[in-house]
Amino acid sequence: MADLKLNKYAELLVNYSLEVKKGDQVLIQGEDVSKNLIKEVYKEVLKNGAHPLVITKFEEQEELFYKYAAEEQLNYSAPFIQNLMENVDASLKILGHNNTKNLAGVDPEKIKKRSIAQKEIRETAMNRAAEGSLNWNICQFPAQADAQEAGMSLGDYREFVYQACHLNKEDPVAYWTEFGKELERIAEILNQKNELHFISEGTDLKCKVGGRNWVADKGKENYPGGEVFTGPIEDSVQGKIRFSFPGIYSGKEIEDIRLEFKNGKVIKASAAKGEKLLHSLLDTDKGSRYVGEIAVGCNEGITEFTKNMLFDEKIGGTIHLALGRSYPETGGENISTIHWDMLCDMKDGGEIYADDELIYRDGKFII
Repeated sequence: MADLKLNKYAELLVNYSLEVKKGDQVLIQGEDVSKNLIKEVYKEVLKNGAHPLVITKFEEQEELFYKYAAEEQLNYSAPFIQNLMENVDASLKILGHNNTKNLAGVDPEKIKKRSIAQKEIRETAMNRAAEGSLNWNICQFPAQADAQEAGMSLGDYREFVYQACHLNKEDPVAYWTEFGKELERIAEILNQKNELHFISEGTDLKCKVGGRNWVADKGKENYPGGEVFTGPIEDSVQGKIRFSFPGIYSGKEIEDIRLEFKNGKVIKASAAKGEKLLHSLLDTDKGSRYVGEIAVGCNEGITEFTKNMLFDEKIGGTIHLALGRSYPETGGENISTIHWDMLCDMKDGGEIYADDELIYRDGKFII
């Protein structure tokens, strides 16, 4: 694939997002369909004098696993993956699929068991990232299946990805540095607030955030970045929220999700489509009915919903809420094997109040 922007993409991921240094051990993961970006990243890691390790999935690998895996295999956690997460200096996961619906026919209970089995691996990675000993990033390769999922041609989707990542700019690092300052300014203001109140169609939700840390996502952990997020005080979430975009979980869509909270916990949940899966996710474990993250999307380069939360959660003019695991760097304390983001449009009449002061209206901060 002769695409000069892939080289630019890889340079940015390795040098800006992951800050790879000489001697670092760097884990690179992705499906085989993403091999062109994997190769560019691999080359860039070597140029930096670091040590790349590549783990790829082949087409139909996950389908075969869930079709033939016995109970013991579903509940198995590989020690060598745990060892990697304990020892690598940087980890890059490249999204890009041969088939975005590869798990559509899989029993959700099997997926849940598999997720629970990988809990220690995820906890290790998240805790190391929070303490600063692991640089990690998730990015997207513009693959055909993802383009189809987004309802775009491959060429249009490729341009969408590059625009969302601001790779079309002459100096993307300069852009992210400047945009990052604005995100940090917003995060600093929010760090002084105690209670937030979100209002939009079907939504009237309050939560306390005093003492928690707001994080400015500048493209370091996710690429693209473009949000500010925190973990609300777990038992403080009160009210209702309607998610105006479908919730996506393992390639399955749940439409028109409505949740009601009391003392932080989901006490009522409904969906126009996929309600059985919704309730299965809510019953994953003790933490799956509590909010692990609340965030505001600010990336104006993302203008379309593509059924891919790497991009969708950063759409300028949206908020998102994640049920389940908190990010440790926010001070959030909720523990769960899931972290499931759902998206709410705020561009048409949406408001956010902080300590009773209007700070956000119609998709824009006004502070």
